[in-house]
Amino acid sequence: MRQVGKRHTVAATRVETAQVVLPGYTNAMGTLFGGMVMQWIDVAAAIAAARHARGPVVTASMDRLHFLRPVHVQQFVIVQAEVSFAANSSMEVEVNVLSEDPWTGDRATTTHALLTFVAIDEQGHPRAVPKLDTETPFEKRRFREASRRRAERLRDRERLQAPSAHPRKRHA
Repeated sequence: MRQVGKRHTVAATRVETAQVVLPGYTNAMGTLFGGMVMQWIDVAAAIAAARHARGPVVTASMDRLHFLRPVHVQQFVIVQAEVSFAANSSMEVEVNVLSEDPWTGDRATTTHALLTFVAIDEQGHPRAVPKLDTETPFEKRRFREASRRRAERLRDRERLQAPSAHPRKRHA
């Protein structure tokens, strides 16, 4: 566990979980339900965000979710998550999902997603999170890209919350 006063690096937020695809997790084609993958993504991403925030977090959005290839029954699923950006109270978490053949160990990327989490206090209100220390050129570039995506998400959120975005039913 990280001590108070230590740096808040991307590496300190990394999470890797593993699951086996059981028949109950699959559709009629024997491939993993997308909703199950989304659940595993959300859990791993929440752990990464909570590690950075050092407290409770809630999912604010999931976007850029791409299912790249199917995952079959009996394969292993590896979910890798890490914080890529932190603002005042929000964090972007990047998640990659891999399938692994249990007999050969061969892995392939199956899913990629970006999630936004907000750190909350005991009353459920947003609270400040630490600055994210980026160390590598890749982390620094991804942080800048995430900052631009955050601005887009905030614009989208404003549009969705506008009264004209949700027309009311007309009463006859």
